[in-house]
Parts: sequence; structure tokens; C-alpha cells
Amino acid sequence: MLRRFPAYYHEFRCLAGSCPKSCCIGWEVEIDDDTAAAYTGISGALGEELRAHLTADADGALCFPLEGARCPFLDSDDLCRIHRELGQELTSVTCREHPRFTEDFGPLQEISLSASCPEAARLLLAGREPLTFCEEALPGDNEESDPWLEPLLTVRDTAMQILSDTSRPIRQRMARILALALSAQMLLDEERIEDLDALCREEIHVPEVSVAGVFPDFWDALSELEILEQDWLPLLDSARDSSHHLPEITLERLTEYFLFRWLLKAINDGDLLGRMQLSIASALTVERLAGRTVTPEEALYRYCREIEHCEENIDSLLETFRWDERFSPERFLSELQNV
Repeated sequence: MLRRFPAYYHEFRCLAGSCPKSCCIGWEVEIDDDTAAAYTGISGALGEELRAHLTADADGALCFPLEGARCPFLDSDDLCRIHRELGQELTSVTCREHPRFTEDFGPLQEISLSASCPEAARLLLAGREPLTFCEEALPGDNEESDPWLEPLLTVRDTAMQILSDTSRPIRQRMARILALALSAQMLLDEERIEDLDALCREEIHVPEVSVAGVFPDFWDALSELEILEQDWLPLLDSARDSSHHLPEITLERLTEYFLFRWLLKAINDGDLLGRMQLSIASALTVERLAGRTVTPEEALYRYCREIEHCEENIDSLLETFRWDERFSPERFLSELQNV
């Protein structure tokens, strides 16, 4: 198996008590079965407290319900009491791995640092070069590859190459990868996946359009999703008419990040175009949020906290792109062309 991860991956260090947006606040902490079983053998007052707080949620998953939006084991210094008193190995898998997210695609494993974490967001936006990735071989036999994997990798690699071509303005590059995804989706819908490789070698034609863009309508779509934090909607409203522009390299790295996170998941549902639209919309949303009342880093981790960890929100946006004419590919192209 081959593992791929962003070049800045190993630079990550948890900010712990100094984090401006702790992952122990606002989210219920899910407890995996092995960790829950280990808690049965913990003696003393902390063991009794662990077992007392352990609860099954509405879906039957074990968790620590929040107390005043905080994990009950987060102390006054915003540090984890379980980690401090029992060690990291007795925190849940979710706590040990966050913000690392692993996706397995048969012979390929990809790991990303979720930008919902402020430090991960800082590392992503601190780079002044196109996003690059490292690879390492993992021991063990390769799993069977899905026939869609290599063609989709070719499309994503081509999109990444287009994004890193600084001879064109960044919005032209984004329009080109959207046009690529539109043509690729047509081939997928016609079950001509074997033709994707040839498509990626062709010159990309980006049509000129004269329709409305996707903003501010996308603000309405975001406002209708499940909301994690109540000050999210006021933040959206404050940037509704924003025309703020980030440096081109920042917008490029944002788009590359979202492509890496989401595009290959089309292997599961065939919706390559929707995931390309989601990646572009996400990058443009962070750009609009930044510069008004929050920094680019805060705009990024606030957006990702609301969207990236909620599959229902992602699915809702993909469904909206599929059926709502306000978010047609032509509207996206117009948004990118009319600056």
C-alpha cells in the first residue's frame, strides 16, 4: 500500500491549552469500543467519573455528552484530564487522531490534516508554494484497486497541475479545472471511464458565459445547513456582500486542499463534478469570509468546522449543486470569470 500526505503533515503539533478553537469544545467526544472497555478497569475517582459520563447517543454510539458545550474532562486550563492523568493511549481514537483524517482507496491511503484545526489551518496557509505531497510505502500486500481509482487520480493530478500553473491568474486556473471536471463527468455518466486519460491530455476549452454567479446565493445554501455554532450565521451575514480577495497562492492552496480532501470520494458516488464545485465554492467562501472580521486562518477553520465534519451538510450541498440551477456549472464559471 502507498500512503500519501501533505508535505507539511509532520510539522503539526497540537496547541493544547493555547488553541483558539479547541476540538474539545462544541463537539461531543465519541468513544470507541476498545477505549470504553479499558475504562471499565480504571480505578479511583477518575475511573468512576469516566464510567458515569459514558453515554450512548441517539445513534447508539458511545460518547461523553457536553457540559456547557465542553467535554466534561476538559479542565480549567483547557487541557484533557484523561490525557494528563492516564496518558494519551487512554483517550479515544478520535481524540488521539484528530485532526488527522485517513481515507483508504484499496492500494492507496491518503492522510490529511483537517483545516477545522487552527494549527492545521495555519500550516496550510503559511506555505508560499503550491501544495505538495509526500509518499511512503506501507508494509503488507496491496488491496485490489477499484477500476475508477487510477482514472480519477489522473483527473485530480491534472487539476493540481493546472492550479500550479502561475502563468494564468488563479481564477482562470479554477475555471479550467471546473471545465475539466464537467467534461470528465460526461464521460463518467456515459460509462467511458477509459477515456479520462485521453481527456486529461487534451486542451481545455472554457466557455464564456453571461449569467449570474453563485454568490450571494451560496450564502443561503450554507445558512440552511445544520449549524454547529450559533455565531456562524452572523459571520456569514457579515461577509454576504464581501468582495475581498486573498493572495493568489493562498486561494490556490485552499483549492488544492479541498481537492485533496474530497475529489477522490467520487469513487463512491460518481459525483466528480459536484465535488469539484464543492472544492471551488469552499475556497471562494473562505476568501469572502476572510478580511472582514476574521483572519484567513480563522475563516478557514470556522468554515471547516461547520462543513467538513458533517457528512449530512456535504451531501446536502452536493445534492443542491446537482439539482438547483442557481449552482449550475455555468454559474460557477461566471463567478470565476466576472471579477
